[in-house]
Amino acid sequence: MPKTQKKPISVEDRIETLLKQLTLREKISLLSGQDSWHTVAIERLGIPALVMTDGPHGVRSSQAEVGRIDGPATSFPTGVSMASSWDPALIERVGAALGEETRAMGCDILLGPCVNIVRHPLAGRNFEAYSEDPFLAGKIGVGYVKGVQSRRIGTSLKHYACNNQEVERFRGNSIIDERTLREIYLSQFEMIVKEADPWTVMCSYNRINGEYASQNQHLLNEILKQEWGFQGAVVSDWGANHTVFESVAGGLDLEMPGPAKYYGRQLEEAVAIWQIDEASVDAAARRILRMLLRSGKVDGETLPPGSLNTPQHQTLARELAEQSIVLLKNEGGLLPLEPAKIKKLAVIGPHAALGSIGGGGSSFLESPYRVSPLDGLKAQLKGQPVEVVYATGCDSFSNLPAVRGLALTTPAGKPGAACQIWDNPDFKGKPVVERVETNRLEFWWFTAPVKEVKDDFSARWLGNLTAAETGRHSFGLSSSGIARIYLDGKLLIDNSAKKSEGMFSEVYTQVEMDLVAGKSYELKLEVVRPASENHVQAKVGYAYTPRPAQDARFAEAVELARTADVAVVCIGLPENFESEGDDRRDMELPGRQNELVEAILKVNPKTVVVLNSGAPVHLPWVEQVPALVEAFYPGLEGGSAIARILLGSVNPSGKLAETFPRRLEDTPAFINYPGTKDVIYGEGIFVGYRYYDKRDLAPLFPFGYGLSYTTFEYSGLHLEADGSAGQPSESGGRPVEVRVTVKNTGKVTGKEIVQLYVSDLQSSLVRPPKELKGFTKLELAPGESREVRFTLDERAFSFYNPYLKRWVAEPGQFEILVGASSRDIRQKGSFLLK
Repeated sequence: MPKTQKKPISVEDRIETLLKQLTLREKISLLSGQDSWHTVAIERLGIPALVMTDGPHGVRSSQAEVGRIDGPATSFPTGVSMASSWDPALIERVGAALGEETRAMGCDILLGPCVNIVRHPLAGRNFEAYSEDPFLAGKIGVGYVKGVQSRRIGTSLKHYACNNQEVERFRGNSIIDERTLREIYLSQFEMIVKEADPWTVMCSYNRINGEYASQNQHLLNEILKQEWGFQGAVVSDWGANHTVFESVAGGLDLEMPGPAKYYGRQLEEAVAIWQIDEASVDAAARRILRMLLRSGKVDGETLPPGSLNTPQHQTLARELAEQSIVLLKNEGGLLPLEPAKIKKLAVIGPHAALGSIGGGGSSFLESPYRVSPLDGLKAQLKGQPVEVVYATGCDSFSNLPAVRGLALTTPAGKPGAACQIWDNPDFKGKPVVERVETNRLEFWWFTAPVKEVKDDFSARWLGNLTAAETGRHSFGLSSSGIARIYLDGKLLIDNSAKKSEGMFSEVYTQVEMDLVAGKSYELKLEVVRPASENHVQAKVGYAYTPRPAQDARFAEAVELARTADVAVVCIGLPENFESEGDDRRDMELPGRQNELVEAILKVNPKTVVVLNSGAPVHLPWVEQVPALVEAFYPGLEGGSAIARILLGSVNPSGKLAETFPRRLEDTPAFINYPGTKDVIYGEGIFVGYRYYDKRDLAPLFPFGYGLSYTTFEYSGLHLEADGSAGQPSESGGRPVEVRVTVKNTGKVTGKEIVQLYVSDLQSSLVRPPKELKGFTKLELAPGESREVRFTLDERAFSFYNPYLKRWVAEPGQFEILVGASSRDIRQKGSFLLK
């Protein structure tokens, strides 16, 4: 008789088998971290720990993070760049590269993507998020999650939900109606959960309608798990859990970081005295086990080793930067620059020789190298008879930038700062660790800096700083806990007696010193964490800050621009200015940057301004400048991408994922931001372009806007089989097919982002004038045309009816709008939904 084949054991059966073998204490131990990054292993059952890492646009780690591999990870352009590419297929490739780098760094889960809606231009993490529009944010997020997880690396979709500002982010209460919640702030999460199946969803810190996100029954259980069918684990943002059993019952599966604060003995006791049913613990443990099985580590699978900062990844980072850079103005065809017509090119500004590659907080990673705009232009113009000259002009920082380790030399003469760490708070005995720090002197520890330290510790960094200029220099110290700076053995700043307020907060002290050019000074940082402190932060800031009467940089830059054929002025927001933990105070550029642009425009009409920011800024000179480029935070290859755009090697094709307002007062949430204890989402569904359209208010640059070095013509809009432009079609619930032809009518190859908006003309509830429901990016050669097709399902025509508690597509007249931006509609058609 033939042998009967054994039926393969399903994942769910394996989960139940493992669950039955676990004691209550072991099940509970799975629900919290072992430390900042590892989950808890159950060795007797072969259940391994998973390792998490910050992202989302590069694998963040350093020697300062205990139990983690340190490596030169690729710094990709940030979230706003990803969305401004309008290219989910490209983002899927980027996600796959990030997955490879995550594995190479010894990690299993990359904490990202961040898909919170850009509600207000001052929000500190806008650069990390995608868009003001949930459809665009959702599609980009789907590509990201699919790409990362294609490499058997998990993602963590964050921050669920309504984490739209950093002011009072730990305790603020977002007051929001159900329709606005569903249509604007949850739609992108829903799309990504249903289409890409992320391993985890990370809850936010804040409250939503009075209940913390970490124990929000409506959000976590009713919507995410039951309605959307999410099978993964809900993980807390670091320190976002506040209860023992209410959060488990409310849908939080994994408390981070570890060791357990609430999900330990207290939870075990809560089960024992029937405060919570053990079934709730089992439900959470099942999700952790499912995640572990997805990783392959339970079965000891041999997975590809991954790759880190390869030439291919660097090229991909540059490609993303190129595809996301937005050309905002180009009067008189000043761009692309023609080297044959330029004898002298002045590259000016505080962002010309360094540039910002990312914002601050948990998403920032120090890249192994960075290409500045100045470097990029010099490389692209090599061999050309163009003289490239440079002047900084002014500074762009408010708080001092962090000292880079490579700007120092150790007492032994090596590049970097000599670091020593003791396992006691008194610098006693022999250090448990001695190493050289080459990254920035900026540290953020949840637990201990190295595995050799368990509780309290002390640490010292020592390096020689050589002044580049004679004059006033400034030193700053941002810290929590005990921290001091010494210069040549003299105490310079002591923050030890100053108390920071609240979680992740810090105190800042700045002093000025006169230094002599060429002279070397011994810089020393000391940090102590007593056992009573939960976490430690410390950053040493430093910069040459000459007094105005001694500062010749501004005049030098203006004179350089006067003598040049073309001036490229690189300005923007410095690294860490936009950051997790803080919102911007206003939309102004720091320092004298606006003044510098205005002075240069007066002496050189051929001026190109390159903006380096993750969110809109006030541009008082915008009507006078002929050419304006938004580069966002373009990653380690950003300077190469900027140069290739300016010189025409690449045709700009990025488009804005966020409306640029003329004034802060014009923005939808202006009246309600930032709130106090409560943050009232009073603008409702009218976020971003929906608001500007409803008010018929002209923004500075609209959503979806971006210029090209070529032109495109739209024609032949067809709806359904018989559809012709302007003629109504009918649909009785079937998908609506939309076709439109796009032609490159210019002289160079270029990419166009074709955007489709839907307008409901007969709704029973108020709706925005139009909403994005489709887009595609295509490349066309001169004279080439192509038909673009869209399929619109019932959801594309629906709104959330809070009275019926469901999505509704009402019968009536709809208009289909296709164009190059939300304010540049090229083709219209209508149909009747029956």
